[in-house]
Amino acid sequence: MLNGLNVGLIAILIGLYGIANSKNSLKMMMCLSIMGTGVILLFVSIGYIPEGAVPVAGGEDLMADAIPQSVMVTAVVIDLATTALGLAMVLYLYRTFSTLDFASTLKDKEDER
Repeated sequence: MLNGLNVGLIAILIGLYGIANSKNSLKMMMCLSIMGTGVILLFVSIGYIPEGAVPVAGGEDLMADAIPQSVMVTAVVIDLATTALGLAMVLYLYRTFSTLDFASTLKDKEDER
């Protein structure tokens, strides 16, 4: 059965697999963003309570925890900033080395020494 926990774990594993097997720095950034989205989905799903009340309403026995959702709003902003900085670095690498292959940029740097 697919729920938020399973989909979050699948997204994290897909992102991790993509980072480990990709030499293209743009694909690495895309996989890092997928991993971040998976983490956010996982944590929001952990804090979900079926038929739970909003914590502000009060008076209910079953209340959803608001802390995971509030922390994940911060995680969305951090994921956005990380992706923007990573894409700027990818653009710099492409302009400097005229390639997106991360391994060849490291070899070019070693050849200069």
